[in-house]
Amino acid sequence: MIELIRTNDAVIISFVESLLRDAGIGCFIADQNMSVLDGSLGILPRRIMIDEDDAAEARQLLTDAGIEHEIRQK
Repeated sequence: MIELIRTNDAVIISFVESLLRDAGIGCFIADQNMSVLDGSLGILPRRIMIDEDDAAEARQLLTDAGIEHEIRQK
């Protein structure tokens, strides 16, 4: 798996997860339970992980959605 996005923004995470799911691209939200450590302040970023084979399609999907600035650089 590769990291597609790393962010503290719960709205972006939810939006990207929805986009990927609708496109049939599986993803895993890493560090989702780390909020226990940061007291739900959103200090620790969450990572959206995808299969490397889906990377090009996922990046294009986020670009088409206008959030290409959120894509983690290789």
